[in-house]
Amino acid sequence: MNMHVNRPPLTIRLCGPRGFCAGVDRAIQIVVLALKAYGAPVYVRHEIVHNRYVVEGLEAKGAIFVEELNEIPEEHRAQPVVFSAHGVPKSVPEDAQSRNLFYLDATCPLVSKVHKQAMRHQRLGRHVILIGHAGHPEVIGTMGQLPEGTVSLIDTIADAESYQPLDPDNLGYVTQTTLSVDDTAGVIAKLQERFPNLTAPSADSICYATTNRQEAVKQAAPGCDLFIVVGAPNSSNSKRLVEVALRAGATRSLLVQRAAEIDWAEIGEIGTLGISAGASAPEVIVDEIIEAFRERFDAKVELAITAEENEHFLVNRELRDVELTREDMAWVNG
Repeated sequence: MNMHVNRPPLTIRLCGPRGFCAGVDRAIQIVVLALKAYGAPVYVRHEIVHNRYVVEGLEAKGAIFVEELNEIPEEHRAQPVVFSAHGVPKSVPEDAQSRNLFYLDATCPLVSKVHKQAMRHQRLGRHVILIGHAGHPEVIGTMGQLPEGTVSLIDTIADAESYQPLDPDNLGYVTQTTLSVDDTAGVIAKLQERFPNLTAPSADSICYATTNRQEAVKQAAPGCDLFIVVGAPNSSNSKRLVEVALRAGATRSLLVQRAAEIDWAEIGEIGTLGISAGASAPEVIVDEIIEAFRERFDAKVELAITAEENEHFLVNRELRDVELTREDMAWVNG
């Protein structure tokens, strides 16, 4: 049977910016370059970025993912271990040094900036409020920059309502980089209402890439029968995009990891589809999903672009002399 007969028309609104941010791009490059420079295995503590395809692609090249450093066998102690883009508590590099491990820190520079803001609040005598999601590796990393008991985690407006600090006049806040811009504004407003002396960080903690991706989705979502966000279920910024799409007016919104998991019967008849991708989702998967819709619909793609991104973060000094080619990154970038 010819699938191409009488395909229903479909308009695809493809959001930009979407997909890899500079911090994710850099983290993946660090693992790729470390494998080129030092050979396999290269160990990675925690998923380098929250994406199965990326993790499996790096495993195929010789990366070994561990949750803790004590999983690295004695005979591989000289091989590099990479810390994920989400950042790590201070105890992790200390642990690496005590084990004589050679480590490459792939923490996103914008996450490191939040660490510095939190440390600055504390140095200036403020108790730190971290707005973020409990258990997320970025939150664990940021809280782990400061001594036990000097940071309080606030997730929701309800948390902000019930929070009882010891000294309400000496508080400073920072946020996880990948939160919903709108939800966070509500939490901050509630905290400011309760604690008028609350000190903001000297630069916004939600990063440019999170903000840009949410803004593009917000513009594209109204009138979409379905909005697909390419990303992983453990990716905070991707889950926020699904919520943003629904709130902005998409009839339905789905988080999709690969084209193969799309349930076409459930998709049914649609006329307008929005597509974006979380900051750790490779462009090759966006292409794969667009292709899957082209097979079933007479699809035309419209670009819905709200900003241009040209941020680029340098890799670690040890890797800057190693050549990175287009082919080295084609498995993710297409």
